[in-house]
Amino acid sequence: MNKLLTDYQTLVFDCDGVVLNSNKIKTQAFYEATKHFGHEPAQALVDYHVANGGVSRYLKFEYFLKEIMQISIVDSILQDLLNRFANAVKQGLMECEVAPELDSLKQKTADANWLIVSGGDQAELREVFKARGLYQLFDGGIFGSPDDKDKILAREKSSKNINGNALFLGDSKYDYKAASKAGLDFVFLSDWTEVKVWQAWVDENKIQSYRNIEDLAIL
Repeated sequence: MNKLLTDYQTLVFDCDGVVLNSNKIKTQAFYEATKHFGHEPAQALVDYHVANGGVSRYLKFEYFLKEIMQISIVDSILQDLLNRFANAVKQGLMECEVAPELDSLKQKTADANWLIVSGGDQAELREVFKARGLYQLFDGGIFGSPDDKDKILAREKSSKNINGNALFLGDSKYDYKAASKAGLDFVFLSDWTEVKVWQAWVDENKIQSYRNIEDLAIL
């Protein structure tokens, strides 16, 4: 973050681990969705998921079938995995903690356009955010998979929905890579991250970090 927070015209938020305390819900859901293949393959997917936070479930389940199970990607099997995952995760998203002081940050950055850019399913995200009274905060839109973050950021920049000075708030290495590729400033939020030894990683890459949105709201 190279500027004062109030100097940004656009704020882009990841969802899981930033706005919602939902990383562990998603991690468990990957195991639940694949446990009928056996414990070891399911755990291998969990390990891959944790190491690749922010990547869409579509790509992770394709990886599971192709690389872990070493079978052809069949649409019916892939859709079954996606359905199992969605069923496992939906209730958790409706009940998990919302980042404290999100409304305060909105007031502090009232002139900025807010977007969600997530690896989560776009339709699912919009449904959850509407049900939980969060939808109206993100006036720039709520976007997710099957499009990946690189594609979403490029598209929204091209359409000028992401405009001027822009900041990405994320909790994963992929968030940082996507923000850098799109030319956005980046800040890492650590409280709910699943990045192992994150402190060493942010120090190595000279990334500014805060614990959570509440810390940003009181800057």
